[in-house]
This record gives sequence, C-alpha cells and structure tokens, in this order.
Amino acid sequence: MDETEFWELVDTTREDAEGDPEEQADLLVERLARLDPESVLDFARHFESRYHRAYRWDLWGAAWVLLGGASDDAFDFFRCWLIGQGREVFEGALHDPDALADLLDDFDEEVDGDAEDLGYAADEAYEQLTGTVAPDLDLPPGPAEPEGTPVDFENESRLAERYPRLWERFRT
Repeated sequence: MDETEFWELVDTTREDAEGDPEEQADLLVERLARLDPESVLDFARHFESRYHRAYRWDLWGAAWVLLGGASDDAFDFFRCWLIGQGREVFEGALHDPDALADLLDDFDEEVDGDAEDLGYAADEAYEQLTGTVAPDLDLPPGPAEPEGTPVDFENESRLAERYPRLWERFRT
C-alpha cells in the first residue's frame, strides 16, 4: 500500500462515516480486513509514521485551544483524529497549526478531536485476518518528547497570541 492508497482509505471512510470518528474507525477495520495482511501492516506503518510526525508542541497547543485543554492521552487521541481528517487537513496542520481554524468546516468538541479507535484499526483488521496480533512494524521509535518549543498551556494570552485564528474561532 502506497501513500496515495493510505489517504484514499482514510478519506473514503471519513466521508462514508459522515465525519463520525467512531464510525470511521469501524469502517476502516472493515475495509482493511478485505485486504491482505501485508497491506494492513503497510497501512499501520503509514498511520504510525504520521502519528509520530504530529508529536509536536505547536500542534499540541492547537489541540489545547480547539479542545479547551488536552492531556497527554487527549493529545494522543487528537493526533489519531487529525490523521483521520485526511491529507489536506493533516499536512496543513503540520505546516501551520493555527490554520486548523480555516481547514476545519465543522468542529464539535463532543465528537471531534478524539479518535482513539482509529489508532487501533489496523491492529484489529490484522487480527481478524490472521487470528494473531500484528507483528512489530520495524519503524524507528517515536520521539520521547514532543518536537519543538514547549507551549505554556496555562497562559491564555500567549495561546491567543500564538494561535490567533483558532482562538478567535473556538475560544471567544
């Protein structure tokens, strides 16, 4: 599975789920389970590498503003959700986290921003296909700490200054 196929699966499942992250995860498991085990592992490698790329302080700050706070776990689930939004939103957010204010059409704090199940979709599909747990993906370990300069999440004026579009749209 190449990168284009990875993003096509992400996009079609999101569209078919009408943006519901839990439904998207279910659809993703279903569609991945139709593939061969190696393709499922390829999908998992694509997902995991993007998950690690998104482990950045500036993105965590954006998640904090969007969600009104984001613990370690909440940021993990946010990164899964961000991948589930597709290539344009994902890459746009990596380029400029504040651009999420423009990249997201609708955002419901109760539903959006948390897609923990997307992170397990490939594992579930692999287990359905083979009856065994997915092997190690042979990827380098993710960073121990977020990349970049730490963000002071408790300083609202600094957050508003650093993420002006997100702050305007989601916090005022």
